[in-house]
Amino acid sequence: MKAKRGAKSKTGQVRKKAAGKKRTVAKKDAKRKTAARPGAARRRESKAAGRERALRILTTLREAYPRAECALRHRSALELLVATILSAQCTDERVNLVTPDLFRRYPDSEAFAQANHEELEAMVRSTGFFRNKTKSLIGMGRTLRDQFGGEVPDTMEQLLQLRGVARKTANCVLGTWYGKNEGVVVDTHVGRLALRLGLLTSARDDKDAVKIERDLADLFPRESWTYLAHALIQHGRRICQARKPQCAACELAVECPSKNTFG
Repeated sequence: MKAKRGAKSKTGQVRKKAAGKKRTVAKKDAKRKTAARPGAARRRESKAAGRERALRILTTLREAYPRAECALRHRSALELLVATILSAQCTDERVNLVTPDLFRRYPDSEAFAQANHEELEAMVRSTGFFRNKTKSLIGMGRTLRDQFGGEVPDTMEQLLQLRGVARKTANCVLGTWYGKNEGVVVDTHVGRLALRLGLLTSARDDKDAVKIERDLADLFPRESWTYLAHALIQHGRRICQARKPQCAACELAVECPSKNTFG
């Protein structure tokens, strides 16, 4: 019995050591991730001062990106809707490679409603999360066919009834295709720049899309919301990148509390 108890004790010690090593590795990984992705400096200012600075930022963006527009290629509301659904956790470049063949094979909502599951999965596989995206596209097609006469609706309430559509997608379709500024599209670029530029008042980080949208909508004129998102996305890709922001070349540096704080 003593030998068995000793063996159990040694086994327990081995397990504890292994668990300790796992925790240490996890902490190191977390530190590496934090170091690889620069944060941002907070800015304290009144709401009035914040809105004035937001207008200056908007003016600078219009000068730097006078023709900023959606990077997803589309020729109709349906094509934009499908492309935006596919863009979740995927680059616009990859989506633009997939959609030409996709739209030829599925030209309307009825085609998506009747799509063969396996075939559609194969066509969107490279965009990632292809099983869920396939379910969303088929479900979206069926709802458009059965409830909206095959047409993409132009209201937030109706768009949110479609499978795979949340506020980001609905805002993109409404603003880009229908010219309705119902909200601000918040993707990873918009969230990152809003944080670095000190534009967040209620959102604590660049992941809280709901609060980020609310904060930006409170600072910027409604008529600028769609343009703002497209311009920030373009600036995020060109200059204010996640790991290596080019502060020396940034047109917004004078308004940015985070400039030159990235090592």
